[in-house]
Amino acid sequence: MVKKLVVKKGIECQACKACMQACSNAYFKTFDEALSCIQLGERNGAVKPVVCSQCGKCAEACPENAITQNSKGVYTINKKLCKACGKCVEACPFHVAFLADGAASASKCVACGLCAKACPMEMLEIVVKE
Repeated sequence: MVKKLVVKKGIECQACKACMQACSNAYFKTFDEALSCIQLGERNGAVKPVVCSQCGKCAEACPENAITQNSKGVYTINKKLCKACGKCVEACPFHVAFLADGAASASKCVACGLCAKACPMEMLEIVVKE
């Protein structure tokens, strides 16, 4: 089973940043674009949400084995094992894993769905595939 956040096709992002705000507020209790596990990027002249694909590159790069895949296919960071070295951040092909200034551990999307609920365009969704 794999659970992940996906961007629906055929819907235009309005760049309102509601998804980023929901993520940042939920995990850091403040709205800071740099503290969001979802980012906005540009592709073919259009703004698009950039999300974690749960590819596992971050886990492969972690020297502490602090990032593991759970039974739902989501890669999570064990905050007790993470040494905040930033190797996972460097390895993330989508640039959505991050290490906040002064943080004791890195952060990445855990497919919680808060961003999807916050999106007024309903262009984000959590999917589960067997």
